[in-house]
Amino acid sequence: MFKKFLIILLFMAGLGVTSAVLLRELVVRDFTLLAEAEQEDRVSWVVTDLESAFANQKGWDKAMAAEDSIWALQLGLETRLVDLDGKTVMETAVALNSLQPEQRARFKHGTRTDSAPGKGDYHAYPLFHHGEEVGQLEVRFLPDERNRVFIARTNRLLTYSAIILGIAACILSVIFARRLSRPIIRISQAAHDISQGNLTERVAISGNDELAALGQSFNQMAHTLQVQNKLRKQICANLAHELRTPLTVMRGQLEGILDGVLPNDTSRMSLLLEENQRLTKIVASMEEFFQAQASALSLAPVNLNVRQIFDNLATYFEAAARNLEIEFRVETDDGATVYADPERLSQILINLISNSLKATAPGGAITLGARRTPDGCSLTVADTGCGIAAEELPLIFERFYRGKDGGLGLGLAIVRELADAHGASISVTSNQAVGTTISLAFPDKAESPQFSTTAS
Repeated sequence: MFKKFLIILLFMAGLGVTSAVLLRELVVRDFTLLAEAEQEDRVSWVVTDLESAFANQKGWDKAMAAEDSIWALQLGLETRLVDLDGKTVMETAVALNSLQPEQRARFKHGTRTDSAPGKGDYHAYPLFHHGEEVGQLEVRFLPDERNRVFIARTNRLLTYSAIILGIAACILSVIFARRLSRPIIRISQAAHDISQGNLTERVAISGNDELAALGQSFNQMAHTLQVQNKLRKQICANLAHELRTPLTVMRGQLEGILDGVLPNDTSRMSLLLEENQRLTKIVASMEEFFQAQASALSLAPVNLNVRQIFDNLATYFEAAARNLEIEFRVETDDGATVYADPERLSQILINLISNSLKATAPGGAITLGARRTPDGCSLTVADTGCGIAAEELPLIFERFYRGKDGGLGLGLAIVRELADAHGASISVTSNQAVGTTISLAFPDKAESPQFSTTAS
């Protein structure tokens, strides 16, 4: 991983240096084109002045030609004026020699170009008067010292910058590659340890970036796996405990009957039947849970009238509530509907109401509520029972988690599985002095669920 990051960062650094070199080439090219265009403009100025001088003098005047030659040299042009017969009228060297020594020295000191004869071929530019050619101006471009200095400085600056930035890029690439790869390597090693069964492994990643968030998510996953593994280990003990009692009783009774120690009468058969029913109930609870897990494949959601469902449930639990002296209340918005599978929704509410009945003391109340939300419908089952301890809230929906009331710990796990299948979210608020409220937010259409638990 470190090498991959390093290669990528070095590649990006090389790409940056290459881009700088290409940018320099483009700048120098455009600057050269601009300089060439300026040189052509200067030639045009000299040509125009010579044609005007020829028109004024009715021919070529050497003094005037010498002045233009000196002026052209100041513009960076070495010139030679030729008439129609091919004779040289004036050239730069002759024009310089015609100057006084003081003028020549001052000129050489103030000119921006090298006044020595240039190298290369002359370029001929025809001169016209009234549409007829009267001669040619032969021009050789002298190197501009300022342009040469500019290009040299540009190359030197680019070279130094490339070296400095290249070294800095290599150093920073190593540092960043190591910094980026270190937490990933930690997570990879921790994942390997977890795959080998060490669920206590955690990673320590500081900061607030995406890697820190990944580390936190990994630790949360490891914690969840650890809890799940602990609960899975408890399943064998729970099932063994739940199954052992009825099986032991049935075996002892049957062995006693076979040995003639116990009478084979109706009361004995009733006891065996009771234990058999207890065993059947355990198996049915397991089957119900596994069916809830697979319910997402067989849901048939429709829009249901919440009030009607609550009224049916109130009737269903009326006798049990009356025997326990618990008041049953129904509070719904007018016309509230929920998009859910009728059978599975009833199963969710029956499990929640059954838990509330167990937790509520005589004289308490259970309230079924429903209200419309912008995204769907929220159903609540609230009781005035004993509440749930804060440390138990994160675990109540886990499979085979057994609270103070015992049981297999599958009731709320089934609720969560069915809510998950509907795309509904579950939230729990509980106060041991007030009671517990479980809310289910059903969307208009199934979405990914979110489960949260809070204590107050």
